[in-house]
Amino acid sequence: MNISNFEDLLRAAKQQSEPQRLLFVFADAELPDGSTAEQRARFQEGDGGALVPLMSVDKKPEDMSTFSELAEESRQFGRDWAVVFVAALSGRGGRPPTDVEADQSLQRMIEAIKSGSFGAFMPFDRQGQPLIFD
Repeated sequence: MNISNFEDLLRAAKQQSEPQRLLFVFADAELPDGSTAEQRARFQEGDGGALVPLMSVDKKPEDMSTFSELAEESRQFGRDWAVVFVAALSGRGGRPPTDVEADQSLQRMIEAIKSGSFGAFMPFDRQGQPLIFD
């Protein structure tokens, strides 16, 4: 299945043979300490910086229907974010992943994002459109 937006991802997760949990890590860009004048100028133009995880949550795909629901819920926490990284966690034997498995996987996602290793996750912008990082 080709995933061209968030709703495609939800549909794909709901169609899996094993129960899924979707893992979300919301992040924003920050300018690292010790950045150069050129880096600061690029950052002011909306380019560069380091992605910093702000908050995370896991959801069952059947508990959501649109990206706007997720975005609205995130606003309740008062944190402005630029990108949300998504991963799916599959259950086994017809059982969904446990809370502990979801929490451990979210922590691994957060650490991966902090280290700049987020290629395994699907990033979406604030409108639910996929992002491609250069």
